[in-house]
Amino acid sequence: MPSNTAAWLEKVGAIPLDVKSAPYTSPTEHQIVIKSKAVAINPADWAIQVKGNILFPWLAYPYIGGSDVAGEVYEIGSSVTRFKVGDRVIGLALCLSGGSEGAFQEYTVLRDHMTSHIPQGMSYESASAIPLGLSTAASGLFQKGLLGLQLPSISPKPTGKSLLIWGGSTSVGCNAIQLAVGAGYEVITTCSPKNFAYVKTLGASQAFDYNSPTIIPDLISAFAVTKKPLAGALAIAAKAPAKTLDKDPAMACVAVVAASDGANKFVACATFPPAEDELPEGVSAKFCMAGSIKDDEVGPAMFVDFLPKALEEGSFVAAPEAEVFGKGLESIQGAFDVQMKGVSAKKIVVSL
Repeated sequence: MPSNTAAWLEKVGAIPLDVKSAPYTSPTEHQIVIKSKAVAINPADWAIQVKGNILFPWLAYPYIGGSDVAGEVYEIGSSVTRFKVGDRVIGLALCLSGGSEGAFQEYTVLRDHMTSHIPQGMSYESASAIPLGLSTAASGLFQKGLLGLQLPSISPKPTGKSLLIWGGSTSVGCNAIQLAVGAGYEVITTCSPKNFAYVKTLGASQAFDYNSPTIIPDLISAFAVTKKPLAGALAIAAKAPAKTLDKDPAMACVAVVAASDGANKFVACATFPPAEDELPEGVSAKFCMAGSIKDDEVGPAMFVDFLPKALEEGSFVAAPEAEVFGKGLESIQGAFDVQMKGVSAKKIVVSL
């Protein structure tokens, strides 16, 4: 059994993370263990360090965090058939489920249905940008009780419907655009003008400046011109939004779907959803959670059925672009600091 090392959060507010030994956990029947090669950083990682007792009061400490991981299969569970030792993979590390499933360690436990092969030509660093963004987007787009859209495929059939994705250059947005286009929807998105060309390479048909004073009427007009029914909206925030109609992603999406004829008047929120009393009659909004797709058909639809082949064929790409900050578990704290300051169309990654 190998020795393991992890970046531990001993308690809320403990800075820096404490890099020290950790138990090696063998896989259960439907799990694998990977030797981690790269991890990506998300806002939740440093938010837990700073405000974990407020945002995630159920967490137990000391705690091993991290959701995005890429690496090489080291050990497989007794019922695992999709993977063998030595395979190159990415997976959603379910860090809220226990220390062995956090990404910030040398050996991470993954669930086989939340893990995908990656092509030989794809670096671990690039690949590590995918899992959490994809899972959050998939929750909002495809889960029943949220938008419940048609699932993506390698050869999608057009649905004749359109979709609003607010925050297209974010980690979740980059994945959401590709998933929605892969499911046959026309995507109109928002981002800063410097990222217009980038989100269009991912499949968005149009991009609008979310800071424009006319953003809401502009979007309403754009969807009217498409003459395609609006299948709803996915609202994503890169940071805590201001509670004004044109600055809060969820409220802005609510305004667009409420004013659009023939729209599915539902907003999936990868940000704080509006309160019930803030919603116009007939409009609904609900928070989406990445980890929830492990419990229904959406998880395997993404990681088993769609993603491995889509990556191999190039119809889905690792996005946003990985920006490597250092090597080794000791670099994770510095990567937190960089991510906390804000990045645009980038994913902060640490090589291991």
